[in-house]
Amino acid sequence: MIADLWYRNAIIYSLDVETFLDANGDGVGDFEGLIRRLDYLDALGVNTLWLAPFQKSPDRDDGYDISDFYAVDPRYGSSGDFVEFMREADKRGMRVILDLVINHTSDQHTWFRQARSDPESRYRDWYVWSKKKPKYWDQGMVFPGHQESTWSYDQKARAYYYHRFYDFQPDLNTQNPEVREEIRRMMGYWLSHGVAGFRVDAVPFILEVPDVTRKTWNREFDFLYELRRLLQLRNGNGLLLGEVNVPPGEEKQYFGARGEGMQMLFNFWVNQHLFLSLATERAAPLADALRATRGVPNGCQWGIFLRTHDELDLGRLDAKGRAIVAQRFAPDDGMWLYNRGVRRRLAPMLGDRQHYELAHSLMFSLPGTPTFRYGDEIGMGDDLSLPEREAVRTPMQWSSERHGGFTLADRPVNPVVSGGVYGYERLNVESQQRDPGSLLNWNASMIRLRKECPEIGWGEWRILGSGSPHVLAMQYDWRGNSLVILHNFSERAVSARVRPRAADSDRLVELRIEEESRAGKSGTHEIVLDPYGYRWFRVGNLNYALNASRPQKIE
Repeated sequence: MIADLWYRNAIIYSLDVETFLDANGDGVGDFEGLIRRLDYLDALGVNTLWLAPFQKSPDRDDGYDISDFYAVDPRYGSSGDFVEFMREADKRGMRVILDLVINHTSDQHTWFRQARSDPESRYRDWYVWSKKKPKYWDQGMVFPGHQESTWSYDQKARAYYYHRFYDFQPDLNTQNPEVREEIRRMMGYWLSHGVAGFRVDAVPFILEVPDVTRKTWNREFDFLYELRRLLQLRNGNGLLLGEVNVPPGEEKQYFGARGEGMQMLFNFWVNQHLFLSLATERAAPLADALRATRGVPNGCQWGIFLRTHDELDLGRLDAKGRAIVAQRFAPDDGMWLYNRGVRRRLAPMLGDRQHYELAHSLMFSLPGTPTFRYGDEIGMGDDLSLPEREAVRTPMQWSSERHGGFTLADRPVNPVVSGGVYGYERLNVESQQRDPGSLLNWNASMIRLRKECPEIGWGEWRILGSGSPHVLAMQYDWRGNSLVILHNFSERAVSARVRPRAADSDRLVELRIEEESRAGKSGTHEIVLDPYGYRWFRVGNLNYALNASRPQKIE
């Protein structure tokens, strides 16, 4: 099978239209504002946009409580504005993926309103009901401490309905053939507008088979494979990127034994152990996590990220690991969320430029596709006075003008971070564009570097011995070309000893600066890494010929 597999070397940028740029002055970001910033994203090097939900919603959960899957929320513009945005993105060679929120709806959706009002309604079985209070009514909450149950009694329906998330987000019954057909229809609708695929929200919950007698429910994966088949029929190069936070080994069912499931999953296991490595200054946690999650099917890929719109979930670490990361990155109670995660932005959490660059260099160089969160390219801060996850969902800081140039309105949809090191007055896009040494320009250079290294997306990788517990050394091989990339997690300079397994490995040419390393008589390179330093090398001569866009044959 011949396929493009464009996502292997994509640079994904996650944003919320609501908090990106307000063009009409009502305090809420909109598609016209996003269109005005596409040139900025293009210059940064972004080639794939992941949009948070923008469909019609009461907006009680940042748009993840959808009341009409086919309508653009009027706060963000019209359907015509969305079409114009898609046209402008396509002109710049950018792909767009949407959040596919199909585990639940808003309780204001007409489906649920009819389901609760009439037991004979066709929509009654579109949701999950129980006449009696289920035994495990208070088990399995996604937001413990902020959510009292997973079953709530509805007075009008005279029955309990199931909701993995908040009580205003009743779960759809995806075992119902009519629900599945509606989901396929909705996917087809947005694909017909030119989107390149979907980031699928809460995938494990979508696949649950309702059983009110059990504490945990089985999962049925045929529906997932159905969605993939539909996507391939409508868009042969379409992407399903899954939010699947499961231990190593369980991801195989989501990818599919032959890659017939989702092409990409976010690698939560690597993400959490990366922060454990940062906190302990030791490479082993991350190296072990990489080994535990290797071996994905042909055509599949991991999504590598540092932060998303949610908390930094540490639930897959053991108690000791969580305590170590919490002590380092969330020392105050107000920084912690749901007893398992950190509700901070990257820059204030990491604390300094050295850690920031180390973490982002890792994101760009680990096996998979890097995913940025808006604002992280300039090191935006958070607002811990806002509730729960809203702390990291403040408006984009474009300039030193009022409200960071996000809006001309008196009151933005969320407060813009103001004052101090991370306030818009000092930290904004406009000022960093003028500064050659800014984080923004550093990130643009790293994105260019990542694009020049298709071995990371296409090649085979191995972890090399480095002679230091603080250094992660990785080698990538593809089409006779090899990379060696090293990261030092220590606060001290470290001398690493690496021996690449490749032709011409006696010479390593640095890709970021004009330096190279020559191997000693034993074939070993001794490379000095600064505190929290990183170095990217190409093995042998830089005069190579690669074409990352060439279609690949998938066996």
